[in-house]
Amino acid sequence: MKVAVVGCGYWGKNLVRNFYALNALAVVCDSTESGRKTANEVAPGVLVVSSLEEVLANKEVNGVVIATPAEKHYAMAKQSIMAGKDVYVEKPLCLSDKEGEELINLAKSHSRILMVGHILQYHPCVEKIQEMVFSGQIGKLHYISSNRLNLGKIRQEENALWSFAPHDISVILSLTGNAIPQSVSCSGGAYIQSGIYDTTMTTMLFAHDVRAHIYVSWLNPFKEQKLTVVGSQGMLVFDDTKPWNEKLSFYKDYLKWDNGNVPVPSKIKGELIVVPEQEPLRKECQHFLDACNDRRVPKTDGNEGLRVLQTLNLAQRSLDRAGTPVTPSAIAPQPSYFVHPTAVVDEGAEIGKGTKIWHFCHIMKGAKIGERCVMGQNVNVDGGTIMGNNVKIQNNVSIYTGLVIEDDVFLGPSCVLTNVTNPRSQVLRHSLYEKTLLRRGCSIGANATIVCGVEIGRYAFVAAGSVVTKNVPDYALVMGNPARQRGWMSRHGHVLKNPDKEGIMVCPESGYRYKEVQPGVLRCLDLSEDAPLPAELSKGTKTYDEFKK
Repeated sequence: MKVAVVGCGYWGKNLVRNFYALNALAVVCDSTESGRKTANEVAPGVLVVSSLEEVLANKEVNGVVIATPAEKHYAMAKQSIMAGKDVYVEKPLCLSDKEGEELINLAKSHSRILMVGHILQYHPCVEKIQEMVFSGQIGKLHYISSNRLNLGKIRQEENALWSFAPHDISVILSLTGNAIPQSVSCSGGAYIQSGIYDTTMTTMLFAHDVRAHIYVSWLNPFKEQKLTVVGSQGMLVFDDTKPWNEKLSFYKDYLKWDNGNVPVPSKIKGELIVVPEQEPLRKECQHFLDACNDRRVPKTDGNEGLRVLQTLNLAQRSLDRAGTPVTPSAIAPQPSYFVHPTAVVDEGAEIGKGTKIWHFCHIMKGAKIGERCVMGQNVNVDGGTIMGNNVKIQNNVSIYTGLVIEDDVFLGPSCVLTNVTNPRSQVLRHSLYEKTLLRRGCSIGANATIVCGVEIGRYAFVAAGSVVTKNVPDYALVMGNPARQRGWMSRHGHVLKNPDKEGIMVCPESGYRYKEVQPGVLRCLDLSEDAPLPAELSKGTKTYDEFKK
C-alpha cells in the first residue's frame, strides 16, 4: 500500500512524517512552495509535486490522504475516489451533509475505502474509556463533558467549533451509541474577528436522557484538553495535557447513600489507569493502511464522519440562531423548489429544481413537473401530468391527467384544459382520458378553452377566450369560437406581417426571419425548431444583424 499526502501544512506535515515512517509514502503534494519545502525536509527522497492531477496519474499511489482546508475536502475526495484511489480525509469529511452522503455513495459504488481522520478514536486512553463504558464498569452512562481550550492557533477560515470540536463529537457519538443527538444547542462569541466564533459551548441530548457538553475556545490563558465521562457507578477523566501515565483516572463509587436514600459525595482519589504508550496518529495511519490492504471498513469510515458532520451542522445552525435548540428534522434536506405554506404537494409528486408553487395550489401524487416552473394561485395539477421546464401557469388553472406540457409553455389565467370529450358525472371514464399536447413555447390566453385530444404547435398563440377544437400549427395565431387561424406569431410573441417578395417575414424584436415553406407550415430560418432563444437576445439590446455577426 502506497499513499500520497495532499497538503503539507500545519497538520499535513504530521501525516507526512507518519506515513514516511511506515514506509508507505510515495508522493507529497502541496500547491505552495513552503509546503513543498517542508515535505522535502520531513520526507527526504520522496517525490514532491504541486497538483492533485499529478498524484492521481501516479500508478504507484493506491491511496490519497487529504490534509487541505475543509472547503477543498469534497472536491478532492470525489476526484480521488473516481480515479480509483482509497481516501483518508482529515476532519471534517466535508462541509455539507449532502456532499458527505455523495462521497459515501461514491466510495461504495467504486469499491473504495473512505476514512475520516478523527484522531481521538485511536488514542489508547479513549480506546480504554470505550472498553470500560461498553463493559458496564461505570454503570449507566449519565453525561459526558469535554473542554478543549487554548490560546491560539486563531483561524480565519473556520470557527472554534469546526476547528476543535469534531474529535470530541466523534468520541461522544461512539460512547452514546453512534447516533446523532436528538437535540443540539450551541452558543458562543466572536470577539477577535467578526463572524468567526472564538469560543462556543455545545449541549447535546441523546436517547435515555444522556447529555454531553463541549466547551471549546482559542481565547483561554491555559491549555486544557479534558474529557469526563460520568456513569452511575464511576467517573472517567481523560486529561491529555498530563504525562502519559497520569492521563486517565477512574473515580469508582463516588457516591454513598446515607440511610439508604440520601446521596453523599465520596471524596475519593482517582485510580490511575495506565495504558501502553502509542502515538495516536501513528495508530490512525496504520489503521488506514490495514483497512486498505484487508479491504475492511475503517473504525472512522465515511458513515461515522457523516454523523459527526451532521452533528456539527446542527450545532452551527443553533449557533446561527443565538443558541436556539435544533433537532435533526430541522436540517433535513430541503427541497430544491419553493412551496408556499398554503399549497399542498402530495408525496410521490416529482418537482424540479427552482420551481415555485404559490398560494392554495395542489400538486397530486404522480405529477411530474420540470425545473423553473411557476404555479400561480389556485392551480391544481393531477397525477399523471407531465410538465417540462420553465412552464408558467397563471391563477385558477387545472391541469388534468393526460395533458403533456413541453418546455417554455405559458398558460393564462383561468384557461380551461380538458381530458374527456363527453364527461358525465354518472359515467366513469378514467380509462378514456385523451392526450392533449402543448408543444414547446406555445401560449394559451386567459379564459381560453382547449378541447382534449388536440395538439397546440410550437410557439403557437391562442388568443384570450378562444375555444380550440382542432390541432394548431407551429407559430399559428388562432382566435375566436371555434378558434380559427388569423395569422402567424414569432417566437417572441409578435404578429408577423408584410412578407417581402420572397415571402420572408421578420420579427421586429429579434430580427429572426420566418417563411411559410408550404401552405400552413411556417419555419424560422435562423433557428431550428427545438433551439432555445439566446439569452442575450432581448428587446433593445441586440439587433438581428449584430447577433448574426
